Amino acid sequence: MILGRRIAIASRSYYTNRSKKPSLYSKISPLGNPSTSVVSELEDWVYKGNKVRVGELQRIIRDLRKRSRFSQALQVSEWMYENGVCIFSPTEHAVHLDLIGKVHGFASAENYFNSLKDQDKTIKTYGALLNCYVRQRQIDKALSHLHKMKDLGFASSALTYNDIMCLYTNIGQHEKVLEVLTEMKENQVLPDNFSYRICINSYGVRSDIDGMETILEEMENQPHIVMDWNTYSIVANFYIKAGFSREAIYALRKSEERLDNKDGQGYNHLISLYTRLGHKNEVMRVWDLEKSACKRCINRDYMTMLESLVKLGEFDEAKKILKEWESSGNCYDFGIPSIVIIGYTEKGLPEKAEAMLEDLQKKEKVTTPNCWTAVAGGYLHKREMEKALRCFKTALTLYVENKGWKPNPKVAAALLSWIGENGSVEDAEVLVSLLRNVVTVNRQMYHTLLKAYKRAGKEVDELLDRMKIDNIDETKETQKIVKMKSA
Repeated sequence: MILGRRIAIASRSYYTNRSKKPSLYSKISPLGNPSTSVVSELEDWVYKGNKVRVGELQRIIRDLRKRSRFSQALQVSEWMYENGVCIFSPTEHAVHLDLIGKVHGFASAENYFNSLKDQDKTIKTYGALLNCYVRQRQIDKALSHLHKMKDLGFASSALTYNDIMCLYTNIGQHEKVLEVLTEMKENQVLPDNFSYRICINSYGVRSDIDGMETILEEMENQPHIVMDWNTYSIVANFYIKAGFSREAIYALRKSEERLDNKDGQGYNHLISLYTRLGHKNEVMRVWDLEKSACKRCINRDYMTMLESLVKLGEFDEAKKILKEWESSGNCYDFGIPSIVIIGYTEKGLPEKAEAMLEDLQKKEKVTTPNCWTAVAGGYLHKREMEKALRCFKTALTLYVENKGWKPNPKVAAALLSWIGENGSVEDAEVLVSLLRNVVTVNRQMYHTLLKAYKRAGKEVDELLDRMKIDNIDETKETQKIVKMKSA
């Protein structure tokens, strides 16, 4: 349905009936697949007599951008403009331009910028285009655009210089970051927190701890700067990389002091950094703080904690956290228990990993073929071939077309080889049949069948005919197998 401009600009009021009606946000938010178009939902919403409010659409765009659903955010922005819901100010144009750059690249963003009226080419839209150039590492275009901004007096904020710092960071020219900081000061543009963090990073990646500390001290002494947890966590990270544990702990304490009560991301950073230091007690302490401060932990928090405990080899504690998660009321996400399952496998404990998978299946919870294959690989490493085969067959039965999963070729090859030498005809037929549903049939599959048939004293002529039908030529190895004597 073509809506044209029938949605009047004046219709910014939302439907005010107090009955519990679904919101436009509740319609669009669940469309999680980035390739799913949201236009039909927007048009259906209006077609059913609902009114739209600019603030609601802008909130939806902000939410979609935050969740990296840029294509859908761009669709909403385009729909707003094309249907006259909102006359775009330079701010809306800047957001739209940024989304075009993210979805279609800097050239499309450039074309959009050039099509704007002069009154819409402000510091906001100029800045958005600069950001597009920086994101795609267009050095010459970015620097040329910066020159234009300076001529127009649009290079008066830290944001503009931060973009150029990011450009040099992205291309690995960290030494030039400090030159930009110097230029900022010369032009009387006050560096902000992000400016200093980029500079701290530029020293840290070059392992220049003295330089990093000098910039940190300068930052701490700036009256307009309010120190934040993120800066100290970055400093702690570089201290850890340099092997300065005592200094890292001091920086982590400073970071913790500046955490907002409900900042789960900040707590997660601290947990990960204490994990790298090997401090289990600190990990548990910060986790308790996070639970107390945030009241409710989301799945990402549980993932961070489980990853940390698995790295520390604290599987008993990890199992306790899993139980907390199970009773948290959060939605089921196999990525959470899989952290412990893969951890067990990597530690040489595939039997514990398999037990967890079986328990999840009994509870009718989703598991993935990738995880079952990893456990099969763990059993292979221990030469427990029957168990490896059992897990691998389960993985193959969980295969779903077009989901992107393919079996580990090393695991498949090892099991085919073992069955060819030791397995029954039934084992060989079952495995090859399952594999054919997932990957293109190959010579090794037929060689496995031929070996099993020959050892069982069965005729192989029909197998050889099937090989021809599948366009697989016989080789010297094939002929050697065919000439084998029965067991």
